[in-house]
Amino acid sequence: MACKSDETLDFAFSMAFQPIVDIHSGRAWAYEALVRGTDGAPAKSVLDRVTPENRYIFDQRCRVAAIERAVAAGILDGDALLSINFLPNAVYSPKACIQLTLQTASAQRLPTNRLVFEFTENERMTDPTHVKRIIECYQAMGFGTALDDFGAGHAGLNLLAQFQPNMIKLDMELLRGLDASGPRRAIVEAVVGLCSRLGIGVIAEGIETRSELDAVRSLGIDLVQGYLLARPAFEALPSFAVPEISSSNGMA
Repeated sequence: MACKSDETLDFAFSMAFQPIVDIHSGRAWAYEALVRGTDGAPAKSVLDRVTPENRYIFDQRCRVAAIERAVAAGILDGDALLSINFLPNAVYSPKACIQLTLQTASAQRLPTNRLVFEFTENERMTDPTHVKRIIECYQAMGFGTALDDFGAGHAGLNLLAQFQPNMIKLDMELLRGLDASGPRRAIVEAVVGLCSRLGIGVIAEGIETRSELDAVRSLGIDLVQGYLLARPAFEALPSFAVPEISSSNGMA
C-alpha cells in the first residue's frame, strides 16, 4: 500500500520538549515532543483544529516536526531517546506511514533506534487488532513503543492482554497523592509487578511533589516525568535536576 503524499494542512505548529528522567542515573532517558502553536500556545490550540479529514497529515507532520525540532535543540549531543506521540487511528498501513519518518530521521542523522512512539489510552481504539499490528511492526523495525496515560481512558489492562508495548506511562491522576494513599500505592505496586512479569518498563508521569517522587522511587520506578523535574521548554531541551531522597523515603 502506498503512502498518501498529496494532502495539505492549513495550519502550522511547533514542538516543546519535556524530559523523561532516569532518577537512578540522573540522566535524561528521553525527551517527549509535545505539540504547541508556533508562538508556544498550548497544545489545545492546535489539537482543536485536528479533524478526521486532516488527522493523517497532521500525524505525519508531527513526526517530522518532532525530529527536526529535537535535532535543532541539540538532542544529538547526548544519547537520550526522542518520544513522539502518534495517532493510531491515523495509521492506515504501518510500513507505508513510517516512510516519511524514516526519511526525516535519516536526513537529520538521528538513528531510528532512538525513536519511541507513544499512543494514548484516551484515544478510543476502534480496531485493537490494527493497533497490535502497528506495535509489532514498529518493534520489529527497532522503535520503542509506549502506552501513554495508563490507568485512564479506555480499556487499560485489557489492552495489555492484547498487545505489549515496551513501556507504559502511568497516568498522573493515578499517581497524584500516591504518598498519602494506601489504595493508590497498592494499585501502582501491583501494576509495576505485572509489567515486570510481562517485560514492560514503567514511567511515572506528572510527578509534581517530592513526596510523590519518593513514593514512586520506593516502588522501584526509575523513569520519571513531571513538573518537579522540568516543565516543557518551547523548541528547547530543558535542564533538570533530580532531588535527593527525603528522610521519609516516600513511605506512607
